[in-house]
Amino acid sequence: MLSRAGDASAWFRAFRRTRPFWGAVWLVAGGWTVLKFSLSSLQLIVSTGFGGVAGYLVGGGMILCGLIPLALPAQRYTFGLIGVVLAVVSLVVSNLGGFLLGMTLGVLGGSMMVGWGVKRPRRRAVEG
Repeated sequence: MLSRAGDASAWFRAFRRTRPFWGAVWLVAGGWTVLKFSLSSLQLIVSTGFGGVAGYLVGGGMILCGLIPLALPAQRYTFGLIGVVLAVVSLVVSNLGGFLLGMTLGVLGGSMMVGWGVKRPRRRAVEG
């Protein structure tokens, strides 16, 4: 059992280091916050039209922009920038971007995703 836990820990460490993990976590958290503060009854959403659905679209888009680079790390620039744009748009369409918390987390996560780089292997000292 202990070996499985060690293997899982090593796998997760390798996964986390080869993908924009923390940027994705913050972007998903921002999207969830925007989505959470956009929740309302179905009758209200239908009666308000696009304004009622926009919070769901923006929050869901932020969550997707956070999850896709975990599977495709090469797409981090595209989805990081789209995530930042959606986070800023959430300020207008969704209760001040989840009362500024969701927008802030989304901008932070998208920026971290764009700025992330692949970890380089360490140089070994030359003996002699």
